[in-house]
Amino acid sequence: MISISEVHQDNGAEWYEEGSGHEQSFHLSLVTYGRCVYWVNEEKVILEKGDLLLIPGHIPFYGKSVPTVVHTKYVINFRKSIAERVLPLLQLQEPFKQKLGCFEVVHERLKGIWTQYKERPAYFELMAEALLMEALIYLNQEKDRGIIPSEKHRRVDSMKQYISTHYREKVTKEELGDVISTTPNYAATLFKTVTNQTISEYVHNLRMKTAIYMLTESQLTISEIADYLGYSDVSYFYRIFKRSTGGSPSDFQ
Repeated sequence: MISISEVHQDNGAEWYEEGSGHEQSFHLSLVTYGRCVYWVNEEKVILEKGDLLLIPGHIPFYGKSVPTVVHTKYVINFRKSIAERVLPLLQLQEPFKQKLGCFEVVHERLKGIWTQYKERPAYFELMAEALLMEALIYLNQEKDRGIIPSEKHRRVDSMKQYISTHYREKVTKEELGDVISTTPNYAATLFKTVTNQTISEYVHNLRMKTAIYMLTESQLTISEIADYLGYSDVSYFYRIFKRSTGGSPSDFQ
């Protein structure tokens, strides 16, 4: 249904790119840090962290770095095949830009695609296409729900900020409700609706990112890392790690 033609990760302040003009192609860009600018149909589009831009191939565009501003982003160029069933997102005739609520979920899929193309294990193209389709489904689901109001983004960002400083502890919906001055159930529902992750899933994912860093950059044992991240049961840490990364902690040491 889809085939990837190019994958790259842009880092720094020197970047320029033009559209291919292929009728069945798409250019997908997710900014993960900083700010850059596109001209799409001669209209200026500024992208900042958390912004996604999907441009159908028939639309002319070019993009470049903002002078003196460092940015990072993932770019996936892909083509769709002619099929009876296709995502509505891939039938759009106009560019699609959105500040993503499900940023972390999509970011992980695009990072996975880039890793597949960088390391090129067996069947990497099939794995990358599966990850891209999963990301596109998340995007289409968010698009179907409509643009997320800035107030909801602000509240979820406040909850994320709280989690970032307390993720080694047990984070409850009651605590997050206090953070945004609302009921615990509303806080949990809002978080899930915007991010496409439960509070628990978000906390575990944040812990696993830290675990990978500590496994590769520190001299701590696996049990010490598990304890640092709030897992008193090492076997439970192993299960969560396997579910999140597909491998065991020892694979990363």
